[in-house]
Amino acid sequence: MATRRYLVRESEVETYSPANHSGTVNRRLISRETVGAEQVEVLLGTIEKGAGAHPHHHDGIEQVCYVLAGEATAEVDGQTLHLGPGDVCFFPAGKDHVFTAVSEAPVRVLVIYAPPYAEKV
Repeated sequence: MATRRYLVRESEVETYSPANHSGTVNRRLISRETVGAEQVEVLLGTIEKGAGAHPHHHDGIEQVCYVLAGEATAEVDGQTLHLGPGDVCFFPAGKDHVFTAVSEAPVRVLVIYAPPYAEKV
């Protein structure tokens, strides 16, 4: 029986470009595939200036975005939010939302889904 994995290194995770996004590259750090997570999923996204998530929502899935670097705007439920490093925003399940990088430097954002989104692109 294989030993379960608990440590994930960013450099060891494949990248993908999510649907309904532009200029975005994600790495699925914590998932069923990487560590066997069943209830949560954690991604690291890198987003170019002027790009990001187009209007969309996730039925039955809550989403959290924690900005590590750069600046972004987010729109959810009629609110426009300006985010910088250390800021976090919440997107309720089923609510349309938008996330756009506005800084010259790419935005690095930790994205948490519960339950896991497990998007197959």
